[in-house]
Amino acid sequence: MYSPFSRRGIAESAILKNEMVEQQLRRRGIHDSAVLAAMGTVPRHQFVPPQWQHLAYEDCAVPLSAGQTISQPYIVALMSQLAAAGPHSRVLDVGAGSGYQSAVLAEMGAEVYAIEILPALAKSAAERLRALGYEKVHLIQGDGYAGWPSEAPFDAILIAAAAPKIPPLLLEQLAVGGRLIVPLGEGAQVLQCIRKVKEGEFESRNVTAVQFVPMVGRIRERER
Repeated sequence: MYSPFSRRGIAESAILKNEMVEQQLRRRGIHDSAVLAAMGTVPRHQFVPPQWQHLAYEDCAVPLSAGQTISQPYIVALMSQLAAAGPHSRVLDVGAGSGYQSAVLAEMGAEVYAIEILPALAKSAAERLRALGYEKVHLIQGDGYAGWPSEAPFDAILIAAAAPKIPPLLLEQLAVGGRLIVPLGEGAQVLQCIRKVKEGEFESRNVTAVQFVPMVGRIRERER
């Protein structure tokens, strides 16, 4: 699965990555040089199933297993830019999926703590990240609703699934000045950026309409 590409394949993927960065990202307002560099470095085709590799650098989401998807490149780049992560940042990636978003954040210099609720996806993502040398990504299988308290606080938290409400435990795990990036809503969804101004005080803004798979697990429990 992780065998090196042929020289021709490596050259082709480099061309496709460059086209993705220039046409899908830079032209649509992604301006953070660290994000653009990371997106142009991470081999996205290694994070999608073999039967979908021809779509790896297209402007679309790509199916994974169990009804999950890897977000389109623009959304990954947008969330990374909103997170404003960099060297020495600690970032929580909730809903790691194939591990692609985590790899992008790691390329930006962040120490990444990733959580994936589906055991099979978590296992394959951990193996993939390890095989590709992403040592700054620490991935566990579990319900991201509770975050990763032992590694908090985080400078940024990204959620790659639509939440019907904002998980309160994740807000608690943000560092002051940190940002939570979350697709919020059911049916109609909006990508929201929430910044922790000080303990107990937050400011938020709506960024753009999005369409994510729903967040599952404890967040679906009715409040008592």
